[in-house]
Parts: sequence; structure tokens; C-alpha cells
Amino acid sequence: MTEQQLPEWADPSVPPADLDPQGLSRRQLLATAGLFGTTFALGAAASPAAAGERRLGGSDPRLAYLVGDHHIHTVYSHDAKYTFSQLAKAGAQYGLDWMVFTEHSNFGHADFGATLEHEEIRRARAENPRRLIFQGLEWYIPAAEHCTVFTAPGPNEVDLLTRFERAYDGKLLGYDKGGAADADTARNERHAVRAIQWLAEQRRTGYVDDVLVLANHPMRLGIDSPHEIRAWRDAAPEVMIGMEGAPGAQGAAIPGWRGTNSIRGEYENKPSDQSWPGYPADAYLTYGGFDWATATVGGLWDAMLSEGKLFSVTTNSDAHRIVFDTWKNGDWKPGQTFDNTGRLPDPVNTDTPQPGSDFWPGQFSRTHVGVTRYGYRAVMAGLRAGRVWLDHGHLLDGLEVRLKRDRDHSRGVTLGGRLRVRKGERLTLYVTVTTASRRNPAGILPELAHVDVIRGAVRGPAADRDNWRAPDTKVVHSRDVGGRKGTYTLRIPLIAGDESFYVRLRGSDGNRHGAGYLGTSVDPHGPITHAPGDGDPWADTWFYSNPIFVDVAGA
Repeated sequence: MTEQQLPEWADPSVPPADLDPQGLSRRQLLATAGLFGTTFALGAAASPAAAGERRLGGSDPRLAYLVGDHHIHTVYSHDAKYTFSQLAKAGAQYGLDWMVFTEHSNFGHADFGATLEHEEIRRARAENPRRLIFQGLEWYIPAAEHCTVFTAPGPNEVDLLTRFERAYDGKLLGYDKGGAADADTARNERHAVRAIQWLAEQRRTGYVDDVLVLANHPMRLGIDSPHEIRAWRDAAPEVMIGMEGAPGAQGAAIPGWRGTNSIRGEYENKPSDQSWPGYPADAYLTYGGFDWATATVGGLWDAMLSEGKLFSVTTNSDAHRIVFDTWKNGDWKPGQTFDNTGRLPDPVNTDTPQPGSDFWPGQFSRTHVGVTRYGYRAVMAGLRAGRVWLDHGHLLDGLEVRLKRDRDHSRGVTLGGRLRVRKGERLTLYVTVTTASRRNPAGILPELAHVDVIRGAVRGPAADRDNWRAPDTKVVHSRDVGGRKGTYTLRIPLIAGDESFYVRLRGSDGNRHGAGYLGTSVDPHGPITHAPGDGDPWADTWFYSNPIFVDVAGA
């Protein structure tokens, strides 16, 4: 791999005149954090075993946020369309700092495609030293649906992915989906746990520098049961770190485009005999474009957080076929198939819009990861630490969150962190927002309308591993911020009670609100579903943040 370079907005040698408004905004955020110049350097993040990554309390590191997408498909996936270079170019156009290419498991992919794509990725890393390009896999989880799996660059990255694919992929083994009618569901679930443990072992032994797993579109089919998600997390929490809070395919319900029954995210499925029976029918929809498990205050994500264990949410493009794009799949040469080539033919431009539901990487969905240095391992360490917030439609330029005790002068802790306090202690949550500085790809200058603080009690491990409710989680503060511009800080007072707890943030453009799924007493103006076929994503944009945990002494 060639020498990495800082992105333009972080490189002091790039003059401000060469940056667009968003680049200038990001540079200003870097300067505000005290990181611009030599402080924000190249290099790997500290070892995850380092004390700073593990201790409770501690200080809020000064962070730069890198924008990325961990779920992208190219011609090396059997159901996609675009070349690797088309998608890499789009990611650069829309301001991504890091990208993960996650091809579907398939015999052709395992036999040929993974190695062929790896050569393209190696060339792209050399030709684009300012961008971090990861290779990954979309794993068919035995007995469930899909996960992103990706590694840090190194000599064994493609070997690990193909060994994992052949040994543990549900599709290749015939272990995918499972369901009530499958007599081997328990076996399949055990195999999924063994798969995650195997990845953790490769990381522990140093076969690869790092590897991470995130569950994709968990509620699309309803076959990822709560007990399975908990089992994956508990198998290796340093590897299985979270799930998509919002799926790709956000353009599926643009009015007049795909069909009168279309739902954002292509969440158009109904329960099947393979679905977990404890999910309500409304769980198979998106709310403000977000998965029901994340969008429901007091729902499945909160139920997992209420155990006191970090579990992150992300968003991404899941790019397969882009809305309004004019390219179609090319034709096979005689005798060629995906199974014997490992890739699709290159696409052909038709000059006529083709069917699709997705946006280009970075065009609509963005995951922001807080890092202290610039590099592959730094991004992975930031994801593992939970220093993550996400937005749709380029709703914000920046978000910085800190929680601190009123009685001291430390910087407190940031997203994903833990603060140890005494009962009755007064705390302040500092939320620094940098508003959008330029029009988004739809030509809209986004405006944040409100910021909500969601608080939940931490009660320890769930007695019922299939529980999806957190009855003591609710919106506790809402701030109207409509009309505010530039960078401003909200100061939100909190008091530590008898129980440990966590707080997380959410906000939107204010265009679509209603009673939350569990009622107005829990969430008075939360995200709601849209009418089938009438879900313009640009007119209903949200941001979410990861939690901060507060451990109350004696609780």
C-alpha cells in the first residue's frame, strides 16, 4: 500500500480557496477541536487494548469526524450493476473519507471475485491516497439475514474474507434464513455465533490487524430475532459492534418513481414463516427512513442499550442500482456466468433512466466516525468505541457531544463513552451543532428544526433474550433550533438518579412528525411512516447519535 495522505480539508498545504463550503466547514471544525495542522496526523489508532479505549470515565478526546459508507456493491455482486471505479468516483464526489465495498457471498465471488476486486482496491488505494478504501463482504448470516464484515488492509485481508465466506456463509452452506419450519435452526444459529468468534480469533492472533461486523437492514424481513442479535453481540463485542439504524435503498418511494406500494429502504415485506413471531406487523416499515428497531424510542435498540452494553447504529447507501441512473447491466459473453467469472459484465449507458432504489455512496446517507488520527485503523477504532453519529440528506455539517459533571472542569466523555458519577450529581450535556453550509445533492439547503434527548435506564442483562422493549426509555428534552445558523452549543441539564442510565440524541428537519410507535408519553413527535409510494426522502431527514452511558455509583 502506498503512503496515505490527509484529505484536502485536513491538509494544511491545501489553500482554503481550493475548498468548497463543506470542506471549509470541516476544516473549521478541525481547528475548533485543536486538531488542524500537525496535530491531526497520519497513522494507526492506538491498540484497542489501550487503557484509553477501555477505562470508565476518562476524558473526551478531541475528534475529527470522517464521513463514510460501509455497505456498497459493485459488479462483483451478482445483483448489482456498477464498476468499482464508478462507485469510488461517486464517493469522492459526495465527500466520503472512507468506503467499504461489501459484495454478496456467492460461489463465484469466493472462487474468483474477491481476488479480482482486491486487485482493483489495491490500485485504487495507490491512485487515491487521500481516501480510505476497505474490502469487505456482505455475509449471509446462518439462520438470519445479512451483515457487513470488513477488515483493515494487510497481507491477509482477502484470504480472511474468502476463508470466512466458505466456512461460515449461510447461503453457501444452505444455512441461510432458517425459520420455524427449519429443523436445523438451532444449529444454524450456533454456526453464526461460531463465525463471529472465529473472526475475533483472527484479530486476537494478529492474522489481521482488525475486523468488524455490523448487521444490515435487521427488520427488512424480520428474521433477525432479538435473541440472535444479542447472541452475535455477546459472542465478541469487540468485533460485532452494531447494526444499520437506517437501511440503504432510501430512494425506493420517491413519488411516481418505483411503484405505488414502495417504502423507503425497500421495506415492503410482510411476516413470513421464517420471521420471528414476536415482532408486530408495523416492524416491517421504516420511520423517517430509519429501521423500526432504531426509530422506536423504547424499542429494540433501546432494549439492548438498557443492558449497559454499547451497540452502535450506522447508515449507508447499500448501492446496487441508483435512482434516475441511465446505466444497465452489460451482456454476458458466450459461456460466461457469474459462477465462472466472479463478476458481472461492465454496465452500458442507455441514456434512459433505469429501475433503482439507491443513492450513490455519500449522496444521501452518511455515517460520521470520530477519530484522533487519519487512517484505516483509526476509523475502525472510532467505530468500535461508538464515536458515531449519522444523518440523511446532509442535514448537518457537524455534531459534537460531551457529557460532564458540573462539579469538575474535565472535558467529560463523548459518544460511546461512559461517565461514572454519584447519585444526585448534576450533569450537563453539551451538544454543539454546525448547520449545513451548502445545498445538498437535491439542491436543498437543509435546516435542522429540533434536537431531542432520549434517556433510558440501565438495568443489566436482559432476563428475556427476546425482549424488544425498554419501558423506561423516553424523550426527556426537546429543543427547537429552527432558524439557527452556523455553530452553536445547547446546554442540557441532567441529574443522576438512583439508576445508571444512557442518553442519546436525535433530530430532524421538522417536516414529518407524529406520536412515536409506543405513544406520545414516550415520544411526542417522533418519526412516522409515509404513505406507500409517497416517501420523498429529501423532505424527511433525520440525524441520530450513539449513546453516552452514565454509571451511577452503587446502582
